[in-house]
Amino acid sequence: MQAPALTAKTARQIDTNTVTSPAEQDPTDIPGRLTTGVRIISLLAIITPFAGLIAAIVLLWGWGFSFIHLGLMASMYVITALGITVGYHRLFTHKSFETNRVVKLLLAVSGSMAAEGPVLKWVAMHRKHHQHSDLEKDPHSPHHHGSGVRGVLAGFWHAHVGWIFDGDPQDLPRYVADLLADRQLRVVSSTWTLWTAFGLIVPAILGGLMTWSWKGALLGFIWGGLARVFLVHHVTWSVNSICHMWGTRPFRSHDESRNNFLFGVLGMGEGWHNNHHAFPTSARHGLRWWEIDFSYWVIRGLAAVGLAWKVRTPSEAALEAKRRDRAPSVPSVPSVMPTEGVA
Repeated sequence: MQAPALTAKTARQIDTNTVTSPAEQDPTDIPGRLTTGVRIISLLAIITPFAGLIAAIVLLWGWGFSFIHLGLMASMYVITALGITVGYHRLFTHKSFETNRVVKLLLAVSGSMAAEGPVLKWVAMHRKHHQHSDLEKDPHSPHHHGSGVRGVLAGFWHAHVGWIFDGDPQDLPRYVADLLADRQLRVVSSTWTLWTAFGLIVPAILGGLMTWSWKGALLGFIWGGLARVFLVHHVTWSVNSICHMWGTRPFRSHDESRNNFLFGVLGMGEGWHNNHHAFPTSARHGLRWWEIDFSYWVIRGLAAVGLAWKVRTPSEAALEAKRRDRAPSVPSVPSVMPTEGVA
């Protein structure tokens, strides 16, 4: 994808949280330097949900268990995870289907409630990942970190969470030049912290109203808010780390992406990662009948009621051509948003 030259104004519309020098103003692959404040905020964003999970477990012995709060956690998990998988990933990053502005808004907001950052930055980083998947310029590859057990552990840590503390590449805006023209998406992206807070407050309010108690509100905040964020974070990050290290590779791709059944289920279909990297613009990641892909079922549901169209899936011929047990026919060249073999 070739992006037009960016003005100073449009370049600022993606929140990269970096500090640059005048000599680094042109887009390059040189990472910026994270400020101390941003590093602290990033650390708190990782530690606080974990602390919430521990608190939830500890309080089981003192305050007991309630299906209300389990339901709040499960429902908020589904809503925010789908905001990431269907919205941030399949719609905004890969354009695997089209929908109207209301659905786009709801998906962008629910994805923002997952506390994984602004949608424009998320999309830019993921497109860069596909452009350089498992090469040195991949923002979160688990490879290239040495050999042996130490190298594997270092690679896993970097791909799972360590990359968050790296400075953002200076060329990120060019990966979302197409999305910067969407004012609605820019507004949601710039206000993502408000939506993250909303995602923590809503389960607290619902927990309080359903139990009519401050205790219920607190448990709603802990279970439906913090513990839920922890689960969504680590399932998403596991696609970056585990699904590039352990699993099966039924299709040819230009990287080490793997299918992992556990994260195929927990990740709403995102764990069928080799399938995805073989056919990046496909709305369907679970390509065999037993590969559970809840995100694709949602997209199919939207299409059934007229809220999604131009849903892209690979043809049978494309599937056969890329199977690893078949001889390759025509070599393909990786790109940010590959479209070959997608119907």
